[in-house]
Amino acid sequence: MEQKDYILREIEKIGLILIAIKQKLFGGKENLAITIEKQMEETKDALLTELKFDIDNFLSLDKAETEQYLSEFEGFNVENTEHLADIISQIGFAKKSENYLEKALQLYEFCIFSSKTFSLDRERRMEEIRRCLGS
Repeated sequence: MEQKDYILREIEKIGLILIAIKQKLFGGKENLAITIEKQMEETKDALLTELKFDIDNFLSLDKAETEQYLSEFEGFNVENTEHLADIISQIGFAKKSENYLEKALQLYEFCIFSSKTFSLDRERRMEEIRRCLGS
């Protein structure tokens, strides 16, 4: 029972951290002067400090390695993976980076594979990325 409580706390912790990062990067108007590069550095630092999640390494992984890397974090359920995909895709759109957009698409596809629930919103975001990538 303690193991289950620990895993639930980890899932909640990761979710809260990812939501806070999304809010800081893309919500509110108080941070309009912050550049994309500064936002990216703050995001990298937050993920590394709070979750021990190395986004630079993560972006270089292939599909199988990506799934393996995520499985090493007990709190990365479908919802948290989707939050991470949202963060990576928004940075990809802002930086016009195919690498970020392809990784976000990969994460959304992983969510589809792992989830028992269809998400129209997730499909919409994936289509937006595909249009941007031209595929």
